Amino acid sequence: MDRRAVIAGTGMFVPEQVIGNDYFDRLLGEDVGTWLVENLTIRERRWCREDESTADLCEAAARNILDKSGVSPEDLDLIIVATDTPEFISPSTSAVLQDRLGAKKAGTFDINTACAGFVTALDVASKYIIADAQYQNVLVIGAYAMSKYLNKSDKKTVTLFADGAAGVLLQAQQDSGRGFLLSSLHTEGQYNSWMGIYAGGTAQPASNGALANHDHQLKFVRKFPRELNPLTWEKMIREMCRREGVQPSDIRHFFFTQININSIFETMDALGIDRQRAYTVMDRYGYTGSACIPMALAEADRAGKLQPGDLMALVGSGGGLAFASALFRF
Repeated sequence: MDRRAVIAGTGMFVPEQVIGNDYFDRLLGEDVGTWLVENLTIRERRWCREDESTADLCEAAARNILDKSGVSPEDLDLIIVATDTPEFISPSTSAVLQDRLGAKKAGTFDINTACAGFVTALDVASKYIIADAQYQNVLVIGAYAMSKYLNKSDKKTVTLFADGAAGVLLQAQQDSGRGFLLSSLHTEGQYNSWMGIYAGGTAQPASNGALANHDHQLKFVRKFPRELNPLTWEKMIREMCRREGVQPSDIRHFFFTQININSIFETMDALGIDRQRAYTVMDRYGYTGSACIPMALAEADRAGKLQPGDLMALVGSGGGLAFASALFRF
């Protein structure tokens, strides 16, 4: 019997507070909105309220997913939250979510591979289902509340990053022909000091010095090679296709990390595939890190673009630098 991890439902949540580009024109005293639209397609994004946190986003997204899937919290066997903006350093955000949902029998853990986290979590969750019959329903959430970590005077970060949560319910199915096919993880660890939030852990505990230096906030320390994402994404997709015995042109839908629309276009062009097969949401939601791929997936599903049996590629990348890719049949 072929036990598969199948996407049984998708869902998402974004905060109500809409931040348009004109906010940053006023904040920074210059026209940044035109550049954001022309170069990144970003017109607006959502930020949490002061009293709104990552766990709030996760809870709302989780309830949306469960409602659409027709599954109750009591039926969940495992909850995985992928985030690098956790509710606390410890305990895990997934434990908070489990309590709020009342998912009493579900185990929990968080994953932090920065913005590659959701696809990494999908990989892990799928293999739990495939390997162990006790896991029938696994909730996987990607969540991001990076507005809490932004220096509002830093033009390189404050205009890009935003908040949201989204995910999927994975279910065990037998001989369906659908679900998880294969995956790949890759890391270029030499870039670990180039972008991140560097205070708050054991290397640099939160202190007055960290606050003064803004090390408790997101920093772009060095500019990444612009070709790094498209070259790595293309390589990972081609290698997955080789392993699965398909061509890139057989993939109906592509879901990429959405920090740069041009990286997505370059990858699609290099694969020789229509750019329209890459579903994007960054024009409306900005850059939402580990939430952006499941947000795009949920929106595509809601729009009726995904049909059973469609081959999908999900490719994430984030600080570290960490990369994760997966092939699914919807």
